[in-house]
Amino acid sequence: MFGRVLHLAADAILISAVLAGIKRSTGLTVATSKIENRDLRLAVERYLEIGEWVIDMSTVFMNRTRYFERKR
Repeated sequence: MFGRVLHLAADAILISAVLAGIKRSTGLTVATSKIENRDLRLAVERYLEIGEWVIDMSTVFMNRTRYFERKR
C-alpha cells in the first residue's frame, strides 16, 4: 500500500516538473485563473510550484556535477 502511494506521489511530481519545463520552454501554462474554486486554485498553483522547484534543484545539481556540460 505504502509503495503504491509513494509511486503515485513520484508520478505526480514528475508530471508537475514536465509542466514546469513546458512553461519554461514555450510559455504555455495551466490556466489557473479559470478555476473558480479558490481553494482548488491555490492547491493547483502549489502543485505547479513543486515542479518549478524540482526543475530549479535539478539544474543546480547538474551545474555542480562534472557529468553535465552546457553547450550553446
